Amino acid sequence: MIDEIEITRLIVKNAVDDFLDSLEIDVAIAGGGPSGLVAARYLAENKARVALFERRLSVGGGMWGGGMLFPRIVVQEEAREILDEFGIKYKKEGDKFVANSIESVAKLASKAIDSGARIFNGISVEDVIIRDKRVSGFVLNWSSVMAAKLHVDPLAIRSEFCIDATGHPAEVCNIVQRKVGRLNTPSGEIEGEKSMWAEKSETLVIENTREIYPGLYVAGMAANAVFGAPRMGPIFGGMLLSGRKAAEVILDQL
Repeated sequence: MIDEIEITRLIVKNAVDDFLDSLEIDVAIAGGGPSGLVAARYLAENKARVALFERRLSVGGGMWGGGMLFPRIVVQEEAREILDEFGIKYKKEGDKFVANSIESVAKLASKAIDSGARIFNGISVEDVIIRDKRVSGFVLNWSSVMAAKLHVDPLAIRSEFCIDATGHPAEVCNIVQRKVGRLNTPSGEIEGEKSMWAEKSETLVIENTREIYPGLYVAGMAANAVFGAPRMGPIFGGMLLSGRKAAEVILDQL
């Protein structure tokens, strides 16, 4: 017998159980783009308790659309091993590698989940928890609540470390800057991303993946936005390597 009430009970119970089990974790990640998914996978496979919060219904960030809706992405040699580790197929073209953007997102998400990371979609990071001058968790609300501008109070999760992988807006870093006034950048402020220059950006996104305030790391395009580096367009090697670097640096401290 298929009963609608039983279906409802199973969905709510299992979803709430997962959320309750993610209230106190090792690493909380804001943003389910490529850098966030890669970070989640490497952290989780090394036994860190990880939850990723994506404000949209779908993860993948800008990778889904490839370049201008041509569903392909480019990766340079330095990041090819990450494609291999995630089982993403590619075609070699000169010294670059071309992959299907849809397959890439699907396999990044699948590997992250298989490694033990929990992914929550439709949830936005509204604020952060700061204790003893350290970011110690996220304040969360349903994205639909925020879009509708409803007066609904949020809930919170606690974590040892947080990662801002929200892409171009660098949403968490902006929140923290408003709260504390100064970040770990040369000016103490978010510099803002510069116009496209892929060659520079692909190197700088890895260099800029670092702790931006105690307990808060920045990865992916958010890192370049915070440190005033250029955007890179649909070449994603730096994004993948940035996610791995964020995971490695945090794992050294767990």
